[in-house]
Amino acid sequence: MATIYCVEDDDGIRELITCALKTGGYEVSSFAEAKSFEEGLRRKIPSLILLDIMLPGKDGLKILSELKAGMYADIPVIMLTARSTELDKVNGLEAGADDYITKPFGIMELLSRVKAVLRRAGGTGSAAAEQYIVANLVLDAPKHKVTVGEKDVELTYKEFELLKYLVQHPGRVFTRAQLLQEVWGYDYYGGTRTVDVHVRRLRAKLGGEYEHLIGTVRNVGYRFDPPEEESANNTAREAAEMGSPTSADE
Repeated sequence: MATIYCVEDDDGIRELITCALKTGGYEVSSFAEAKSFEEGLRRKIPSLILLDIMLPGKDGLKILSELKAGMYADIPVIMLTARSTELDKVNGLEAGADDYITKPFGIMELLSRVKAVLRRAGGTGSAAAEQYIVANLVLDAPKHKVTVGEKDVELTYKEFELLKYLVQHPGRVFTRAQLLQEVWGYDYYGGTRTVDVHVRRLRAKLGGEYEHLIGTVRNVGYRFDPPEEESANNTAREAAEMGSPTSADE
């Protein structure tokens, strides 16, 4: 399923777009201004961005130019605006927008343009939606690759799958049994200590700056804790560590 980010400061229009896209089968996250959008972007890369030009603070054209100048340059962008002059459209397209929709617009037109841009970008964009970024840590699910800065982190298959599952659910606490079921599957007969071993290995491989991202919740299990600036729901991390087993099945 393609993930679409909508950046629109008008509450009514934002809600209408969100509802229409969800009805169309897309996963949607909406933002009213640049700061919350940029925080969302650091957590997950969307398949496509709907970007209003007239935003409070940093406007849409400024956001677009920053996107296209950096690591997010490949994300397709459709500009939304009440401006309908040819010059406005040219400015948006020359800044790197993939399409331009003038308000007011119909739902059918919106869905049609979204579908067309995603198709030109290479299908649904689901591969891009499976890349997760937390500070300088990048998890690329389609490539089965994790990097910290410019350094590749060598993970086993299960270490990667465990990290991916946690990253996909930031702030949510999972018991060892839940992680064993979701990552190893119903047919795995190993004990829950396997999870402890893989968490310990992940922390060691991620290194000092990032090992704390996998937090321990006393007497419960584990959760993925993004930095506070990237998740308003984060609370103080649990400091207690569980027992450190020495071996586990891969």
